[in-house]
Amino acid sequence: MARLVVLGGGESGVGTAILGQKEGFEVFVSDKGEIQEKYKKVLEHFEIEWESGQHTEAKILNADLVMKSPGIPDKVPLVQQLVNKGIPVISEIEFASNYTDAKLIGITGSNGKTTTTMLTYHLLKEEGLYIGMAGNIGDSYAKMVAQEELDVYVLEISSFQLDGIVEFKPNIAIITNITPDHLDRYDYKFENYIASKFRIAMNQDRNDYLIYDADDPVIGDWLAKNPVQSKLLPFSLKAKQENGAWLDKNIIKMNVEHKTLEMSTDILALDGQHNVKNTMAAGLAALLVNVRKETIRKSIQSFQGVPHRLEKVLKINHVEYVNDSKATNVNATYYALDGIKKPIVWIVGGVDKGNDYSELMPLVREKVKAIVCLGMDNSKLKEAFGNVIDLMVETYSMEEAVKVAYKISERGDSVLLSPACASFDLFENYEDRGDQFKKAIKNL
Repeated sequence: MARLVVLGGGESGVGTAILGQKEGFEVFVSDKGEIQEKYKKVLEHFEIEWESGQHTEAKILNADLVMKSPGIPDKVPLVQQLVNKGIPVISEIEFASNYTDAKLIGITGSNGKTTTTMLTYHLLKEEGLYIGMAGNIGDSYAKMVAQEELDVYVLEISSFQLDGIVEFKPNIAIITNITPDHLDRYDYKFENYIASKFRIAMNQDRNDYLIYDADDPVIGDWLAKNPVQSKLLPFSLKAKQENGAWLDKNIIKMNVEHKTLEMSTDILALDGQHNVKNTMAAGLAALLVNVRKETIRKSIQSFQGVPHRLEKVLKINHVEYVNDSKATNVNATYYALDGIKKPIVWIVGGVDKGNDYSELMPLVREKVKAIVCLGMDNSKLKEAFGNVIDLMVETYSMEEAVKVAYKISERGDSVLLSPACASFDLFENYEDRGDQFKKAIKNL
């Protein structure tokens, strides 16, 4: 019996353990941190051996195959030992794909991938397809594969997950955009991060499709130097595409495999140019799996969007409060500032991932009337915007930040939480940050 060792006892790890056991592996789960109680109960229910708070090398280095949680860097000594011994170390995405014949739609990118994943899932589900959504979002992909047979999986895939693939091959791949992010995991080399994103297409052939943003110079440059085997379906706000999607005034036009679709941007439930692009990407994927045009149009109008992504919370005294806590990098915040048409009181800050704020400067000059810094170290923000914005206040808790924004804002303004930074200095994660924002607003 082959031995599968799972490093990491979270959602993807426990899901992989369940699938591994079903497929006849001897399974061992090891987590250096503390495994959550709910996952311990699942492992005990399935009688899967596990350890928490340590890695026992004798029980790990005898593996035939290792599935590594995406949060564990490749450079960790234990992972290096496994690689040096010739033991394959793969991701959940790679492992689970070996045990399903379902059609796979894989979605990656620096920004927009969660919205595009959820919108694609919504379009296909409304058509009545038997479909699952997993990967970097929702339930474990491996657990879904173990427990039910579906027609299609829509997978949100991070660069960390793509680093652990070998033969994974989505029928449809989507790259929403590529901007600098997570560079601390890629030796601070943008080209390494770009290459990681393009791994989504590396095993595709002429029967597969790559949907991508033709307006993104990073994607265009990479494709010019590194041709892929898949059929290309670009989408653009700037130029007509022979095959793909484009914007003609305010009409979205799509043309793919002799299927055409036109719809006005007025019907979109989500605001902002970036959401026009997300709609194009999801619409092209839906056409490829034969979702009817009428279903696409209706479903796009009913889509509610992603929590913590330009989420309208409340209006108080004619001031709108917008939760964009999921904006953990500069590019995501760019879209938020660009999409809001009112004067902005901007709550920003957190753990800086090597941010360059210069691309935000034109929007900040034009739209932002005050900045509320929210983080343990706001020096880089003060340096970037201190001479541009007259009113800049430092805060160290969400409650304080919201109270300050409430006092500063005037009728007709928007208070926007769009941090452009990771959340780990003051919050558990971006969801916790967004939830605290919403709670603080309701307590005003």
